[in-house]
Amino acid sequence: MHEVVVNLHMHTRYSDGTGTHRDIARAALAAGVDAVIVTDHNVLVQGFEGYYKEKNKKIMLLVGEEVHDQARDPQKNHLLVLGAGRELATFAESPQLLINQVRDAGGLSFLAHPDDPETPAFKELDISWDDWSVLNYTGIELWNALSELKTVVPTKLHGAFYAFFPSFVAHQPIPATIERWDELLSQGRPVVAIGGSDAHALLMSMGPISRVIFPYEFHFRTVNTHVILDDPLSGEIHADKKAIYAALAEGHCFVAYDLPASTRGFRFTAQGLERTAFMGDELPAKGGVTLQAKLPADAEIRLLKDGDVIQTWKKSASMTHITTDAGVYRIEAYRKYLGKLRGWIYSNPIYVR
Repeated sequence: MHEVVVNLHMHTRYSDGTGTHRDIARAALAAGVDAVIVTDHNVLVQGFEGYYKEKNKKIMLLVGEEVHDQARDPQKNHLLVLGAGRELATFAESPQLLINQVRDAGGLSFLAHPDDPETPAFKELDISWDDWSVLNYTGIELWNALSELKTVVPTKLHGAFYAFFPSFVAHQPIPATIERWDELLSQGRPVVAIGGSDAHALLMSMGPISRVIFPYEFHFRTVNTHVILDDPLSGEIHADKKAIYAALAEGHCFVAYDLPASTRGFRFTAQGLERTAFMGDELPAKGGVTLQAKLPADAEIRLLKDGDVIQTWKKSASMTHITTDAGVYRIEAYRKYLGKLRGWIYSNPIYVR
């Protein structure tokens, strides 16, 4: 298996970001990720997909779109559209129609920042997802780095602190989003979790103080989606793009906060009577199932079944659990960083039927 670190959900000057696609590529090269997916608002920007190289390093840049109904106030129901290959913003008025159009086009759809609260101190509105009647989407953005920022800045003074010390922002996905994900999984259908930076590199000013909130490179070192492929990337953009999106569609990925320590190397598998399953896969409970996780460093590991923690391992880099019970199993791992226990890894589930 081959691991690709992807930072997704970001914006350029084509919508409300401040950088160019080349600026993003340079920042990604500096941050050490393998791929980025740019998703400007309501515009599918053509001509920038490909590999960007610098000396002996290269990154893959892909382009999707973040679609929402611009006529609605506030602008709820933002949808990340990946791999559709055509402009779909004209369908934004109806979230279900939009999702259907993405699916018909062979693309992936993720509900963006399901919980994105208002921030009165900065006059930011609540732009959470609110149409939960929709079906047939690929998954949800479990951890949105910019949405989490909105939860920790009740005053402008807090905002100024985090502007200069952004490493203190991230703690974990917004708890309500995790609860919603578990609720969706309990309904018996796979819902793929991804993590997005929502990077804009916005210049904010408070009197004489100006600061970029937050630079692309910083964002790319924080919340990422690690995608697991059967084969290494070939260097041919069309084949590699297809492989990335196919793995995301299957849930062969995990959400990671890479700033405290790299999460490269995390694996979560299940061995059944006849075969082995990976994140996003399902297998029968008959005959017993052995769940295993391996981490790149010691952490607090929590095994969850149907949204509830059923076992915890302290300061461990591995876990094993044997079960005959059907359920939705997933892993959360936590590490101490800057004085607090923070979310580090959130696996996609293995479905034991």
